[in-house]
Amino acid sequence: MSNGAWTDEENDLIVADYFAMLADDISARRYSKAEHRRALLPLLNGRSEGSVEFKHQNISAVLKGLGEDWIPGYKPAFNFQMTLVDAVARWLALNPAWLGRQPGLQTAAGLREAAQIWIGPPPTLSNQPPPQELDQMLHIARKFDVAGRDERNRALGRAGEERVLAHERASLRSAGRDDLARKVRWVSEEDGDGAGYDIASFAPDGLPRLIEVKTTNGWERTPFHITRNELAMAEERRPEWCLFRLWNFSREPKAFELHPPLDTHVSLTATTFQASFH
Repeated sequence: MSNGAWTDEENDLIVADYFAMLADDISARRYSKAEHRRALLPLLNGRSEGSVEFKHQNISAVLKGLGEDWIPGYKPAFNFQMTLVDAVARWLALNPAWLGRQPGLQTAAGLREAAQIWIGPPPTLSNQPPPQELDQMLHIARKFDVAGRDERNRALGRAGEERVLAHERASLRSAGRDDLARKVRWVSEEDGDGAGYDIASFAPDGLPRLIEVKTTNGWERTPFHITRNELAMAEERRPEWCLFRLWNFSREPKAFELHPPLDTHVSLTATTFQASFH
């Protein structure tokens, strides 16, 4: 049995096999982990079944850091080598359709407005993972600009906004406010971007809710981008504005809300600067 470091060739093989299982898992197709493992083992350098299983868990952790889906049956295991991250990045580069795939369950015809989104508490210092795990996740997210990737994924962003629009209407109807539910507006769709929020909704008491939606397929601590205009609106309309963070979107959408001032919840880092001539 080999106990040495995994080669790039081995990493590429196991990553490709993992994504084959993940595609089946996401599509709810039956597959056998044992069959995949038995087919993979002869191609590796004398690795044990336990070693292969643990490497699958490492891949789950890498995908978590990348803000991506992973196989629920392979719980993320950390302290992996960056060569494995590079192997996942190589696979994604060779398969660009994976990141560009349409969100699976978010179409207007498929939305069940009665189904509200589960909203939990936002991430805090008290509920964060161990520092070493968090550092490794955030390092991957920064290196591969996960926040920028989600921001550029227009299909993902639009589907998330549509889902939150349905959630807001369903919440108001369940509170007996059909009158308000009919007035909820998808501002970014109807008026275009630039308002500093995506959805104009209401609390059950009639007070306005200005909702900026940020969507990811990843975990709740996946970084996100926020524009200068959105930050300005958050400050200008503090009592009404909120950031609705939608995560685990392609599997089972969950959410939390952040209310101004945002720097009490997140670290804001300037990533672009406006250049003006003297």
